[in-house]
Amino acid sequence: MGKLKQKEQQISKMEQTAMHVSKVSILVNVLLSAGKLAAGILASSGAMISDAVHSASDVFSTIIVMIGIRISGKEADSRHPYGHERMECVAAVLLAVVLALTGAGIGIEGIRKIASGNYQDLAVPGIAALIAAVVSVAVKEWMYWYTRFYAKKIRSSALMADAWHHRSDSLSSIGAFAGILGARMGFPVLDPVASVVICLFILKAAYDIFKDAIDKMVDTACDPQLEEELRRFVLEQPGVEGIDLLRTRTFGNRIYVDVDIMADGDLPLREAHGIAQCVHDGIEKQFDQVKHIMVHVDPA
Repeated sequence: MGKLKQKEQQISKMEQTAMHVSKVSILVNVLLSAGKLAAGILASSGAMISDAVHSASDVFSTIIVMIGIRISGKEADSRHPYGHERMECVAAVLLAVVLALTGAGIGIEGIRKIASGNYQDLAVPGIAALIAAVVSVAVKEWMYWYTRFYAKKIRSSALMADAWHHRSDSLSSIGAFAGILGARMGFPVLDPVASVVICLFILKAAYDIFKDAIDKMVDTACDPQLEEELRRFVLEQPGVEGIDLLRTRTFGNRIYVDVDIMADGDLPLREAHGIAQCVHDGIEKQFDQVKHIMVHVDPA
């Protein structure tokens, strides 16, 4: 009962951390997207307006992340006996779709301006758009590292997806800066070209987020390095003479482990069970990302 309570407290603390990071992300993105939109309109920069839309989409995506993390933290029930961790992956998939749609919209508008051929009619962006791009790169890069730190700390796939959303925004701002600078140097077509480049960065980020979430929803094995650590740990436990089978699968941001250990075949059932219990409790204590362990004993 004490171990279960400890696990629940750990999950609660992880959820609180994710919610705090997400609230900071929403506040920063609201301020940043408003500033970039104002700069884009005042400086007549389509690239900066596209970048502002990208930042505004971050607000919606972070809300999706918050909902996913909140639901995934719910306790198991009769309809969901294995818990709700995969809801975080669902949130990441929704985030990837939103990101892809945002990128496609920006890219289509940029291609339309390039295909029109009326480059002389394109407005030359003002200096405010350049300044906004520099500020955006700095702020979004900081948000990427800030969110990434806590995503790794609490092992949250949805929060890590949000971190990459910040990174894609940082890269898109670099593209916007290059396009705006080129337009101010006498090549106005570079502003919509920058929008298309931004689109590609966003689509790549959406693909990576989508692939990672799907991998975690279809029982992919965990990292080989972690499996090797599990194997070494099990073999170090008293009474374990070998391993017949070690199998892992990801379940959202948690891991399930099945292990068949070998023990002395002449041991009484109670002693063999004690060895299995020792392995079970040891893995649970040593590897906090492991949610469930099934230990089977074979005679050596």
